[in-house]
Amino acid sequence: MSDNPKWYDSVWLAAYYAAKDVVARVAPARLEEFVRSFDVLRTSPDFSAQHLPQVIDPPLLGHIRDVIRAIPRDKYELHEMQSFGRFIVHDYPEITALQATLVDKVSEWAGEAVEPSYNFLSLYTRLGVCEPHLDSPSAKWTLDICVDQSDPWPIQFSQIVPWPEQRPLLADAWRDEIKANGSLQFRSLALHPGDAILFSGSSQWHYRNPLPRDGVKRFCDLLFLHFIPRGARQIVTPANWPVLFDIPELAEIPNLDRAM
Repeated sequence: MSDNPKWYDSVWLAAYYAAKDVVARVAPARLEEFVRSFDVLRTSPDFSAQHLPQVIDPPLLGHIRDVIRAIPRDKYELHEMQSFGRFIVHDYPEITALQATLVDKVSEWAGEAVEPSYNFLSLYTRLGVCEPHLDSPSAKWTLDICVDQSDPWPIQFSQIVPWPEQRPLLADAWRDEIKANGSLQFRSLALHPGDAILFSGSSQWHYRNPLPRDGVKRFCDLLFLHFIPRGARQIVTPANWPVLFDIPELAEIPNLDRAM
Protein backbone atom coordinates (compact mmCIF):
# COMPACT_ATOMS: atom_id res chain seq x y z
CA MET A 1 0.00 0.00 0.00
CA SER A 2 2.93 2.26 -0.70
CA ASP A 3 0.78 4.79 -2.53
CA ASN A 4 -2.00 5.05 0.04
CA PRO A 5 -2.02 8.53 1.64
CA LYS A 6 -3.43 7.22 4.91
CA TRP A 7 0.13 6.56 6.08
CA TYR A 8 2.96 9.04 6.59
CA ASP A 9 5.39 6.60 5.00
CA SER A 10 3.31 6.26 1.82
CA VAL A 11 5.18 8.74 -0.39
CA TRP A 12 8.58 7.54 0.80
CA LEU A 13 7.67 3.90 0.20
CA ALA A 14 6.34 4.71 -3.26
CA ALA A 15 9.74 6.25 -4.08
CA TYR A 16 11.57 3.26 -2.60
CA TYR A 17 9.68 0.68 -4.63
CA ALA A 18 9.94 2.78 -7.79
CA ALA A 19 13.69 3.01 -7.18
CA LYS A 20 13.94 -0.76 -6.72
CA ASP A 21 12.25 -1.20 -10.09
CA VAL A 22 14.69 1.23 -11.73
CA VAL A 23 17.73 -0.48 -10.21
CA ALA A 24 16.42 -3.91 -11.25
CA ARG A 25 16.06 -2.62 -14.80
CA VAL A 26 19.26 -0.60 -15.31
CA ALA A 27 21.68 -2.16 -12.80
CA PRO A 28 20.32 -5.56 -11.76
CA ALA A 29 23.66 -6.69 -10.33
CA ARG A 30 23.38 -3.88 -7.77
CA LEU A 31 19.83 -4.56 -6.61
CA GLU A 32 20.85 -6.48 -3.49
CA GLU A 33 23.36 -3.75 -2.61
CA PHE A 34 20.61 -1.14 -2.99
CA VAL A 35 18.20 -3.03 -0.73
CA ARG A 36 20.85 -3.80 1.91
CA SER A 37 21.86 -0.13 2.03
CA PHE A 38 18.58 0.55 3.83
CA ASP A 39 19.30 -1.88 6.67
CA VAL A 40 20.32 1.09 8.82
CA LEU A 41 16.70 2.29 8.71
CA ARG A 42 15.27 -1.04 9.86
CA THR A 43 14.50 -1.60 13.53
CA SER A 44 15.52 -4.66 15.51
CA PRO A 45 12.50 -6.94 16.10
CA ASP A 46 13.54 -7.10 19.76
CA PHE A 47 12.74 -3.43 20.34
CA SER A 48 9.54 -2.40 22.10
CA ALA A 49 8.22 1.04 22.98
CA GLN A 50 9.84 2.37 26.16
CA HIS A 51 7.95 4.35 28.78
CA LEU A 52 10.38 6.87 30.32
CA PRO A 53 8.99 8.58 33.44
CA GLN A 54 9.95 12.19 34.16
CA VAL A 55 12.43 12.67 31.33
CA ILE A 56 11.70 16.39 31.69
CA ASP A 57 12.05 17.71 35.25
CA PRO A 58 9.53 20.23 36.64
CA PRO A 59 11.66 23.39 36.13
CA LEU A 60 12.40 22.51 32.49
CA LEU A 61 8.78 21.48 31.96
CA GLY A 62 7.66 24.88 33.22
CA HIS A 63 10.09 26.58 30.84
CA ILE A 64 8.78 24.55 27.89
CA ARG A 65 5.22 25.56 28.76
CA ASP A 66 6.31 29.20 28.83
CA VAL A 67 7.94 28.79 25.42
CA ILE A 68 4.75 27.28 24.00
CA ARG A 69 2.58 30.07 25.39
CA ALA A 70 4.88 32.63 23.76
CA ILE A 71 4.76 31.11 20.26
CA PRO A 72 3.05 33.60 17.93
CA ARG A 73 -0.27 32.26 16.67
CA ASP A 74 0.79 32.88 13.07
CA LYS A 75 3.35 30.09 13.54
CA TYR A 76 0.57 27.54 14.09
CA GLU A 77 0.01 25.17 11.16
CA LEU A 78 -3.65 24.41 10.57
CA HIS A 79 -3.54 21.65 7.95
CA GLU A 80 -4.00 18.81 10.49
CA MET A 81 -6.93 20.28 12.39
CA GLN A 82 -9.50 18.35 10.36
CA SER A 83 -7.67 15.00 10.37
CA PHE A 84 -6.03 15.09 13.82
CA GLY A 85 -7.81 17.87 15.70
CA ARG A 86 -4.54 19.62 16.43
CA PHE A 87 -2.38 22.66 15.79
CA ILE A 88 1.27 21.94 15.02
CA VAL A 89 4.50 23.94 14.97
CA HIS A 90 7.53 22.47 13.22
CA ASP A 91 11.16 22.94 14.30
CA TYR A 92 10.62 25.86 16.65
CA PRO A 93 14.11 27.07 17.71
CA GLU A 94 13.75 26.44 21.45
CA ILE A 95 12.34 22.95 20.81
CA THR A 96 15.15 22.18 18.37
CA ALA A 97 17.66 23.23 21.04
CA LEU A 98 15.99 20.90 23.55
CA GLN A 99 16.13 18.04 21.05
CA ALA A 100 19.89 18.51 20.63
CA THR A 101 20.42 18.03 24.38
CA LEU A 102 18.69 14.64 24.29
CA VAL A 103 20.74 12.99 21.53
CA ASP A 104 22.96 10.99 23.89
CA LYS A 105 20.03 9.75 25.97
CA VAL A 106 18.01 8.75 22.92
CA SER A 107 21.06 6.94 21.51
CA GLU A 108 21.28 4.96 24.75
CA TRP A 109 17.57 4.14 24.81
CA ALA A 110 17.45 3.24 21.11
CA GLY A 111 20.56 1.08 21.25
CA GLU A 112 22.24 2.94 18.38
CA ALA A 113 23.83 6.33 17.79
CA VAL A 114 21.27 8.83 16.51
CA GLU A 115 21.10 12.40 15.26
CA PRO A 116 18.17 14.84 15.18
CA SER A 117 15.88 14.64 12.15
CA TYR A 118 13.07 17.12 12.84
CA ASN A 119 10.53 17.93 15.54
CA PHE A 120 7.11 19.39 16.03
CA LEU A 121 4.86 20.62 18.78
CA SER A 122 1.41 19.02 18.70
CA LEU A 123 -1.41 20.89 20.42
CA TYR A 124 -4.40 18.55 20.43
CA THR A 125 -7.79 20.12 21.01
CA ARG A 126 -10.98 18.43 22.23
CA LEU A 127 -11.25 17.06 18.66
CA GLY A 128 -8.00 15.12 19.09
CA VAL A 129 -7.54 11.77 17.36
CA CYS A 130 -4.57 9.89 15.92
CA GLU A 131 -5.53 7.22 13.40
CA PRO A 132 -3.44 4.03 13.06
CA HIS A 133 -0.36 4.75 10.97
CA LEU A 134 3.33 4.23 10.35
CA ASP A 135 5.81 7.09 9.93
CA SER A 136 8.37 7.86 7.27
CA PRO A 137 11.90 6.62 8.13
CA SER A 138 12.86 10.25 8.76
CA ALA A 139 11.10 9.48 12.05
CA LYS A 140 12.68 6.08 12.68
CA TRP A 141 12.93 7.03 16.35
CA THR A 142 10.41 9.27 18.08
CA LEU A 143 10.61 10.66 21.58
CA ASP A 144 7.02 11.60 22.45
CA ILE A 145 7.03 13.97 25.44
CA CYS A 146 3.90 14.98 27.33
CA VAL A 147 4.02 18.70 28.17
CA ASP A 148 0.49 19.19 29.51
CA GLN A 149 -2.93 17.55 29.28
CA SER A 150 -6.42 17.57 30.67
CA ASP A 151 -6.12 13.87 31.52
CA PRO A 152 -3.99 10.91 30.36
CA TRP A 153 -4.58 9.91 26.73
CA PRO A 154 -3.26 6.40 26.04
CA ILE A 155 -1.35 5.56 22.87
CA GLN A 156 -1.33 2.05 21.40
CA PHE A 157 1.79 0.43 19.92
CA SER A 158 2.27 -2.75 17.92
CA GLN A 159 5.41 -4.80 18.02
CA ILE A 160 8.09 -4.14 15.38
CA VAL A 161 6.75 -5.11 11.95
CA PRO A 162 8.77 -5.91 8.80
CA TRP A 163 9.83 -2.75 6.98
CA PRO A 164 9.82 -1.69 4.24
CA GLU A 165 7.11 -3.92 2.87
CA GLN A 166 4.31 -3.76 0.35
CA ARG A 167 1.01 -3.55 2.21
CA PRO A 168 -2.27 -4.66 0.68
CA LEU A 169 -5.00 -2.17 -0.02
CA LEU A 170 -7.52 -2.11 2.79
CA ALA A 171 -11.25 -1.60 2.75
CA ASP A 172 -13.05 1.52 3.92
CA ALA A 173 -13.01 0.08 7.44
CA TRP A 174 -9.18 0.06 7.48
CA ARG A 175 -9.01 1.67 10.95
CA ASP A 176 -10.99 -1.15 12.55
CA GLU A 177 -9.11 -3.77 10.53
CA ILE A 178 -5.77 -2.58 11.86
CA LYS A 179 -6.94 -2.19 15.46
CA ALA A 180 -8.54 -5.64 15.41
CA ASN A 181 -5.56 -7.38 13.80
CA GLY A 182 -4.47 -9.81 16.51
CA SER A 183 -1.07 -10.33 14.90
CA LEU A 184 -0.15 -6.72 15.69
CA GLN A 185 -0.20 -7.29 19.48
CA PHE A 186 -1.07 -3.71 20.42
CA ARG A 187 -0.27 -2.56 23.96
CA SER A 188 -1.31 0.65 25.64
CA LEU A 189 0.90 3.25 27.32
CA ALA A 190 -0.15 6.49 28.98
CA LEU A 191 1.89 9.56 29.81
CA HIS A 192 1.88 12.16 32.57
CA PRO A 193 3.43 15.60 32.12
CA GLY A 194 7.21 15.25 31.94
CA ASP A 195 7.01 11.59 30.86
CA ALA A 196 8.12 10.36 27.45
CA ILE A 197 7.82 7.31 25.23
CA LEU A 198 10.53 6.25 22.79
CA PHE A 199 9.21 4.25 19.86
CA SER A 200 10.12 3.38 16.28
CA GLY A 201 7.38 5.07 14.30
CA SER A 202 8.42 3.67 10.93
CA SER A 203 8.24 0.09 12.21
CA GLN A 204 5.51 0.18 14.86
CA TRP A 205 1.86 0.78 14.12
CA HIS A 206 0.56 3.35 16.58
CA TYR A 207 -2.63 5.25 17.26
CA ARG A 208 -4.68 7.11 19.83
CA ASN A 209 -8.45 6.73 20.04
CA PRO A 210 -10.49 9.95 19.80
CA LEU A 211 -10.63 12.06 22.93
CA PRO A 212 -14.03 11.61 24.61
CA ARG A 213 -16.67 13.95 23.19
CA ASP A 214 -18.44 14.56 26.49
CA GLY A 215 -18.59 18.34 26.66
CA VAL A 216 -15.36 18.61 28.67
CA LYS A 217 -12.70 20.91 27.20
CA ARG A 218 -10.02 18.26 26.81
CA PHE A 219 -6.55 18.87 25.41
CA CYS A 220 -3.12 17.26 25.11
CA ASP A 221 0.14 19.12 24.39
CA LEU A 222 2.91 16.86 23.11
CA LEU A 223 6.41 17.25 21.72
CA PHE A 224 7.44 14.84 18.98
CA LEU A 225 11.23 14.75 18.65
CA HIS A 226 12.28 12.63 15.68
CA PHE A 227 15.71 11.04 15.28
CA ILE A 228 17.49 9.00 12.62
CA PRO A 229 20.57 6.77 12.86
CA ARG A 230 23.74 8.85 12.89
CA GLY A 231 25.02 9.30 9.35
CA ALA A 232 21.73 8.23 7.70
CA ARG A 233 20.61 11.67 6.53
CA GLN A 234 21.69 11.08 2.93
CA ILE A 235 19.98 7.73 2.45
CA VAL A 236 16.78 8.70 4.27
CA THR A 237 16.21 11.44 1.65
CA PRO A 238 15.13 9.94 -1.71
CA ALA A 239 16.27 13.01 -3.67
CA ASN A 240 19.85 12.02 -2.80
CA TRP A 241 19.64 8.51 -4.23
CA PRO A 242 20.69 9.21 -7.87
CA VAL A 243 24.03 10.63 -6.69
CA LEU A 244 24.41 8.41 -3.63
CA PHE A 245 24.11 5.22 -5.71
CA ASP A 246 25.55 6.74 -8.91
CA ILE A 247 22.47 5.66 -10.85
CA PRO A 248 21.26 8.76 -12.73
CA GLU A 249 18.11 7.00 -13.92
CA LEU A 250 16.76 7.25 -10.37
CA ALA A 251 16.30 10.98 -10.94
CA GLU A 252 13.56 10.15 -13.46
CA ILE A 253 11.23 8.91 -10.70
CA PRO A 254 8.33 11.41 -10.51
CA ASN A 255 8.29 13.67 -7.44
CA LEU A 256 11.43 12.10 -5.97
CA ASP A 257 12.35 15.44 -4.42
CA ARG A 258 9.05 15.49 -2.52
CA ALA A 259 9.33 11.98 -1.05
CA MET A 260 10.12 12.39 2.63
